[in-house]
Amino acid sequence: MAEGNNTFQVEIVTPDRVFYTGSADMIEFNTIDGQIGVYKNHIPMTTVIEPGVVIIHEEDRQKVAAIHAGFAEILGDKVTLLAEVAEWPDEIDLNRAEAARDRAEERISVKAETTDLKRAEFALHKALTRINAAGYK
Repeated sequence: MAEGNNTFQVEIVTPDRVFYTGSADMIEFNTIDGQIGVYKNHIPMTTVIEPGVVIIHEEDRQKVAAIHAGFAEILGDKVTLLAEVAEWPDEIDLNRAEAARDRAEERISVKAETTDLKRAEFALHKALTRINAAGYK
């Protein structure tokens, strides 16, 4: 893709790999404060990533992935996402994600004293993110 006036660099890095490097016109992802859309020359900031779908807009196409927590650094000409896990839709095992959702929902509904409710809610959020991203295959 040729560098245009409205493009900026995007890099998504996980502990295991450089997940994505390329140019984009816009990127959308979830933060702890809600969904954010970033264009070139966005005000510089750092933020905490919430599990969710990230959409990378490249001219006339979109790339979609599941992102599971981390940090984002936004500069005028580059956005870097440091994610715990990042997965393309074709890397997601939908049956496994649905089973994880069911387990998390069960743990939440039982409300046992030994259940770490925050952990169960986070597991549910991650499973739902995978299921949602897998729908983009």
